[in-house]
Amino acid sequence: MPNKQINSITVIGAGQMGHQIAMLAALGGFETVLQDVQENALITAKEKLEDILAKWVQKGKLTEDRKLAAFSRLQYTTNLEKAASRADLIIEAIVEKLDVKQEVFAKLEELAPAETIFATNSSTIVNSLLSGVTNRPDKFINMHFFFPPLVMDCVEVVMSDQTSEETANLAMEVTQKMNRTGILLRKEISGFVANRILGALQREALFLYEGGIVDYKDIDLICRKALSHPIGPFELMDLSGIDVSYFVMQQRYDETGNPEDKPNVCIEEKVKQGHLGRKTGKGWYDYPNKGVKK
Repeated sequence: MPNKQINSITVIGAGQMGHQIAMLAALGGFETVLQDVQENALITAKEKLEDILAKWVQKGKLTEDRKLAAFSRLQYTTNLEKAASRADLIIEAIVEKLDVKQEVFAKLEELAPAETIFATNSSTIVNSLLSGVTNRPDKFINMHFFFPPLVMDCVEVVMSDQTSEETANLAMEVTQKMNRTGILLRKEISGFVANRILGALQREALFLYEGGIVDYKDIDLICRKALSHPIGPFELMDLSGIDVSYFVMQQRYDETGNPEDKPNVCIEEKVKQGHLGRKTGKGWYDYPNKGVKK
């Protein structure tokens, strides 16, 4: 077992992933800081978490005392220096763009203690593409939570060739304390496991749709009825965010140069229109009550 202990966790980014990862940390007993550059994002995050946990208490999934204890361990700030200065582990959960993530980690390298572990929640980008802007590639790892983190019981923990065993062990230990199932990957590959499998399904679904073979609604119906999937690929894109699918495709295309990895035309159109799924109220489907239900 590693000698180092993780007591405090900072999550960078209060969006649809970050605020829930922060609450998992707080529920897991860690002193937690949620940082975002926008004050409104933090206010919204707090409101969402209060609503989710209040419903959990009503349903008997969580005691009132445990809820209050979790919120007592969770702080919110727009100050990156404050958020990074005392963290044992920093989990980045911002937009899926390589250059933006690199910029954030370069700043964190200046602000965080030398022993702090850096993790990225990226669903596609391997940590070796990010660790180069820091002096701690041995303390860098992927911790890919699935959306929504407070519901999905899985975390892909991915090592690079330079990630130390201690870092991997600590990340797995943190995942366990968050009451999540951690799967350790000792070799990097873009997209990891789940998203490579989902990506293959999504590419084929988009091929069938854009080729005029069948409507997207029927593709979703077939996947639910014939394959026993809980939701179809287009419903899943709406749930996760069509912009997320676009950024993932674009990142893969930038890495491979393979035209087959380039974002589909229909995905680009949705992003340009701002029809990003449940979070905007419209994607492949319409959502009168905007947002993701927990």
